[in-house]
Amino acid sequence: MPARRRKCRPYAGRVALIGRRRELAAVEQLLDRAQAGVGGHLVLSGPTGAGKTALVDAAATLAGNRGMTVLRTAGTGVDSGLLLWDQLLRDLGAEELPPDAGPRDLDRAAQAIARGGPRLLLVDDLDRAGAHSVAFLTLLGSRLRSGATVLLATTEHPLGLAPELRLSGLTEPELADLLPELPPAAVHAVWLASAGLPGAAVDLAAEVTGLDSPADAVIHLALTTPSRAEFLDLDLGLIRLLEAATASPLPPAVRALVLARLARELLGDPSAGARRRELVDEALALARMTGSPGTVAAVLDCRLHALWDPAAAEERLATASEIVTQARRAGDAMVERRGLFWRFVALAELGDLGAAEAALTAYARAGELAGDAEAAVVVLARQAMLATVRGRLDVAATLAAEVGVRGRQAGLNDTDRLVASLYGRIGMIRGAIGSSAEDLQILARRLPGHFFEATAARSLAESGRDVEAALELERVLPAVLSGSGPRWVGALADLAMVAARLGEPASAQALYEALLPYQGRLVVWGGANTITGPVDDYLGRLATRLGRPDQALSHLDSAIALERRIGALPWLAATLVVRAGVLGGHGGGVEDRARVDDDLDRARSIAQRLGMIGLLATLTPPADEWRLTREGEDWRLDAGAETARLRDSQGVRYLRTLLAAPGQEIAALDLVAGGTGLRVPDGDVVLDDAACAAYRRRLATLEEQLDAADRAGDVERAAATQSERAALVAELRRASGLGGRPRVHASEAERARVNATRTLWSTVKRVESAAPLAGAHLRASLRTGRQFRYQPAPGGPTRWSV
Repeated sequence: MPARRRKCRPYAGRVALIGRRRELAAVEQLLDRAQAGVGGHLVLSGPTGAGKTALVDAAATLAGNRGMTVLRTAGTGVDSGLLLWDQLLRDLGAEELPPDAGPRDLDRAAQAIARGGPRLLLVDDLDRAGAHSVAFLTLLGSRLRSGATVLLATTEHPLGLAPELRLSGLTEPELADLLPELPPAAVHAVWLASAGLPGAAVDLAAEVTGLDSPADAVIHLALTTPSRAEFLDLDLGLIRLLEAATASPLPPAVRALVLARLARELLGDPSAGARRRELVDEALALARMTGSPGTVAAVLDCRLHALWDPAAAEERLATASEIVTQARRAGDAMVERRGLFWRFVALAELGDLGAAEAALTAYARAGELAGDAEAAVVVLARQAMLATVRGRLDVAATLAAEVGVRGRQAGLNDTDRLVASLYGRIGMIRGAIGSSAEDLQILARRLPGHFFEATAARSLAESGRDVEAALELERVLPAVLSGSGPRWVGALADLAMVAARLGEPASAQALYEALLPYQGRLVVWGGANTITGPVDDYLGRLATRLGRPDQALSHLDSAIALERRIGALPWLAATLVVRAGVLGGHGGGVEDRARVDDDLDRARSIAQRLGMIGLLATLTPPADEWRLTREGEDWRLDAGAETARLRDSQGVRYLRTLLAAPGQEIAALDLVAGGTGLRVPDGDVVLDDAACAAYRRRLATLEEQLDAADRAGDVERAAATQSERAALVAELRRASGLGGRPRVHASEAERARVNATRTLWSTVKRVESAAPLAGAHLRASLRTGRQFRYQPAPGGPTRWSV
């Protein structure tokens, strides 16, 4: 590392208002309104270090110079209710809000705050006071116009409450004006490292002042500046800074550290895999050449981040041990903690949760000794996940809430995403499936190449949106199969869950082959903030979908053994249900039937005690619910007391599509094609008015006869009627030159109608032979013709599960 000449902070206390002309003008206008007797508000939002506090201080000075009264308060903590506004009411000498404040109390408080003036109310960090305080500002904004009081509030995140100004980073020339003592190369480095945020820039400038050269400033900031990006996102400024550092001649140890960190920061770029490999290979060779244990440990840590090979759990465990050993030799406690954390992740992947928890405890104790707030949040998040795995859901929820509070206090960039992930896993186990698919798809667009689409597909499937889930499976599967990275095994598992329910055999087979090398392990995402079950559970589901019951049972037995060993009760309940389904459809004897009953009883007992309402609904469907579900190569129809097993066919798939959309008309072409969007080629027939009217009457009669024949399942009568209709259409086509409106004849649609009708009624006949009552209901409820529809007739279920 570059040596320092002296340590000083010449920029401490500097007010950073350079580049804030627009914001200062808005503040002046706000104060002008107050002095004109018209109240109002202004919200300033921006990240920490953007200069919000400096602007508020400037506003207070400007208001004081005008002789205005200035009152100031601040958010007191996450979700502190209305305490912020109580403090302001006390300062104004007004009545405070009661603990159970209702709409009238809130309106009265807003009027009290708005009265009087001209005066300026300043509220720092409004969003830290919680949702109730933010909501109160909406009410207050409408009341301020009645007086001469104006309010200036600051928040980190935009509130969407106009007028609102978002503070961004300064340009490099503006930053040079703010830091005139620094040479241009050092200013450029500070600008990249700070993203132009003046508060952060002032702190960084103090760090590099006194270094031997601008190049030393670049190297220092490249190695010490924390990333501002969330996990898997890219801090482009930091990457550019690291690349600039690599262009300088560096000692081997320093170059090793710079290259290794650059490789680590490029993890968010899925296209940079080869480059990451080259960077860390060179860095590790340089580090080992120096013989410096601290350098070797730091480079190994970056290497694990940068490469993140899902297949290398054993290697990761060995590397983690080397990191700990080398870091202890170097006296580098921070890198030692990272090694301990990597041990935890690798042991979790390998399914040894007992040893993993011991490693996590060692990491936690090391973090406590160092006063590492970030490590404390990491430990809480993993403890929440482990509690979820074992079914301690209330404990997990409490820990997740604490992660949110302490993560924001520690300034962790991805706190909100981490907390959402923890709550999401708890909700999935309890059967409270939220509408998270759209949020995941937005995340997939923001972070391409990290397979958030796979998790969205699973969310769609578990929310009952089967068609969308199946389409997402087809879209993302090729990319996932050719990918890698910290989310890769988890993405395979999510797609496996969809394919096991909805996918084609080819998709299920591809996913089975991709997951097979990881059998015996757990599905661990990234740094083990999420764990989603044994790989063997997913392999068993895929083998079931592929019609390989013996293979499926082998995998499911292995999953159950692992789940029992680690006490993963929610997973155990779910896997027992899957195994019972395989055993029940396996055609076994009394022993298999007894195992089915045992599995289902055990699963039901766990689900009842843990409140797994989704799994309980699967185990005990409502009496008025009928089900059509896939079992290997066959389909199983459960209709009250009747059960029918149907071989997979187009007719069963047509039936499933119609049952999934009761009352909805589906065109024959769409039904056959499995989706909408096909276009039928236009015909070219023209007729005069009289002939057109006559032909329409006859065609209408034929259409009625066709529909009647279709409803009755009379294929022969339908064929005869269709023959007459075809002859009539052929005659129309031969007519020409008479003028009039053209009539389109869609032969493709006709073929689709005839074929789909014949295939669907053939399936209904198969149902009738095995389940007469269900068959009778289907015959009375299905409508065929150019448009197909399932219109439930009396005597059937109130709902279908398909």
